[in-house]
Amino acid sequence: MIEKFREWERNRHDYAREWKERTGGKVMGYFCTYVPEEVLYAAGVLPVRILGSHEPQDVTEPHIFGMFCPFCRDCLAQGLKGRYDYLDGLMIAQSCLHIRQTFWSWQKHVPGLEYTKFFIMPHKVQSKDAPEFLRGELEEFVREVEVWTGRKVTDRALDRAIAVYNRNRELMHRLYDLRKGPEPPISGEEAMEVSMAMEMTDKAEHNAALEELLEWLPTREDKPRGTRLMIVGSEDDDIKFLNMVERSGGLFVVDEHCTGSRYFWNLVEPLEDRLMSIAKRYIDRPPCPTKDWEERRRIPHILKLAKEWNVRGAIIMQQKFCDPHELDFVAVKKALEGAGVPTLFLEFDVTVPIGQFRIRVEAFLEMIGEEDLF
Repeated sequence: MIEKFREWERNRHDYAREWKERTGGKVMGYFCTYVPEEVLYAAGVLPVRILGSHEPQDVTEPHIFGMFCPFCRDCLAQGLKGRYDYLDGLMIAQSCLHIRQTFWSWQKHVPGLEYTKFFIMPHKVQSKDAPEFLRGELEEFVREVEVWTGRKVTDRALDRAIAVYNRNRELMHRLYDLRKGPEPPISGEEAMEVSMAMEMTDKAEHNAALEELLEWLPTREDKPRGTRLMIVGSEDDDIKFLNMVERSGGLFVVDEHCTGSRYFWNLVEPLEDRLMSIAKRYIDRPPCPTKDWEERRRIPHILKLAKEWNVRGAIIMQQKFCDPHELDFVAVKKALEGAGVPTLFLEFDVTVPIGQFRIRVEAFLEMIGEEDLF
């Protein structure tokens, strides 16, 4: 039952090309999960998140400074190498400086795009004016998408898009809730495959497969075992790392990062004004560090996850040179350890030094085990 999601994730480019051929629709590549996908979906566009390949490359040096995060360099390399040559459009929501440079370089140096968009997502989401401001940006975005696609984005189309996306988020919550119990029926690696597939497939198709998975999981006999862990961090799609940790005796039961729970956490609450309902959803979602001010709301959310999923330890995964998370992880680490949750901080590059990380992870798991004896 997991294999379908793994196939989608690993063959993401084949899926998008086949979808285009089957539907005749357009494909929009996007970098940040603050992109309002409901608008694109309402216009018959397939949103596809751009992720890296975790392969060494030497094509981005003329475009991105070497001390920018490895994730943004890895993503740009995919564009420069033609991996995403099926994209009709490219967009980003206002995000960190590093991924913005990826967008600008891709827009300038990768041919074949019909439409590009720098979507203005307010950084100060806690401002009382943020929802109204974002609604205005959405209204402009709708007009541009209608011109690009030649399709009218009606209230009925938005209602359908919101319903499909909300259903996807509800199903993902059900999947994550299954991991709260003492015997989770799905590993962290498998849950990550499901989550990543969600960001690069038609949500209606993902919903159908997810419903089948949720019916099967309670009957699963070969349930994974291990010390209950959570992932906290920036963009994390390092499947090989998760596999290594779980083979070493850990079991990821929950996460807090933008490739996982932060992407799907809250729903669009229906309002008569559809664009305002979408705006409020993105304003109110669990924030990334670039938007978590003045009040720090991310840390209480992380502590709530740790408690509800009964984690024994947390691995803080940060992309090297990621300035927003470098500023944030110190407070996150302090809060978790103050709540009795041991932490292990790891800094990631394009390729993950599995051998070195295995030693540190095994020592961390041994430490947790020793603490449990007292």
